[in-house]
Amino acid sequence: MPSAIFDVMTIRAPTVAPATARAVAMSVWGIEAEPRPLTGERDANFRLRAADGRQYVLKFANPAEDAGFRDMQVAALRHIARTAPTLPVPRVVDRPDGGAEARVTDPNGASYHVRLLTWIDGLPVGQSRRSAPQCAASGDVLARLQAALAGFTHPASDTRIVWDLAHSLAMREVAEVLPAAVREALLPILDAFEREVTPIQPGLRRQVVHNDFNHANVLVDPDDHDRIAGVIDFGDMAQTAVVFDAAIAAHSQNSDDLPIVEAAGHMLRRYHAISPLLPEEAAILPLLMATRAIMGVTLACYHHHAQPDNDHYRAALERIPNRLAFVAELRSDDVVRTLRRACGAT
Repeated sequence: MPSAIFDVMTIRAPTVAPATARAVAMSVWGIEAEPRPLTGERDANFRLRAADGRQYVLKFANPAEDAGFRDMQVAALRHIARTAPTLPVPRVVDRPDGGAEARVTDPNGASYHVRLLTWIDGLPVGQSRRSAPQCAASGDVLARLQAALAGFTHPASDTRIVWDLAHSLAMREVAEVLPAAVREALLPILDAFEREVTPIQPGLRRQVVHNDFNHANVLVDPDDHDRIAGVIDFGDMAQTAVVFDAAIAAHSQNSDDLPIVEAAGHMLRRYHAISPLLPEEAAILPLLMATRAIMGVTLACYHHHAQPDNDHYRAALERIPNRLAFVAELRSDDVVRTLRRACGAT
């Protein structure tokens, strides 16, 4: 039986009707708005368009998500608003009577924890035209976001998140339910992680980071794809190694427009110029990128195993061959050498 770190992967997102979202927006926040469901891995999310034209995201939290961890996400966004007000991240919208979260009950008796955030207009970077300037801009925004969070602390910051690379070795717990090709790609990378990362992990620089700076969570200006318009979804935040956050962002530069070694190189050079990685961090960064990539395949397969009738995860299985090819590319000697040089390692 997998450990509790996987619990949030097995409990479905709440099933919430648009009518419920509309009623909650009105009764709790006094906002008359038209809700539109958004895709979400764990939460039930709605885009709200208010009568006055303003837009919001209404989030119904997954039942498995701890109250302290939800509070940490709110506190982190408030911290960023104070320390880096120009960073394009969502703002927390308080209830008129105070506080960021409300507990509501729908007509069927189901209870939910709900919060409201401002909407950020933009095109997910995964749907954009990728370019060297865009990759560099991603490195710039990541460095600024880390700097904004550098002084942030919270009692729930040590919550174990399955997407935190610090817990990569937990993937061994679900290896037996994976397709053979995925298992054969996963285990050697975990062995390398245990050999090269685990011994130095306690000494790596740590702070609270976004931890999911990816294709869906980074937005660009629809009229200028080289400009980063926003960073959203702080639901996988973690207090972890700074280089883990950089590796996640670097691995997410992959696209059909640019080779990963070129795209990640542009991103890492800009990031490194603003927030220099230490030699020991740069040395393990390519392995961390590959670890994140194989974790993505592993968790998609485990999601499907836990929720076999969920079309979202069934569709993810169709991409396994391409994703495994990407993992193999990240492990090639030429890519490893080039990426290490991009962030100062020899």
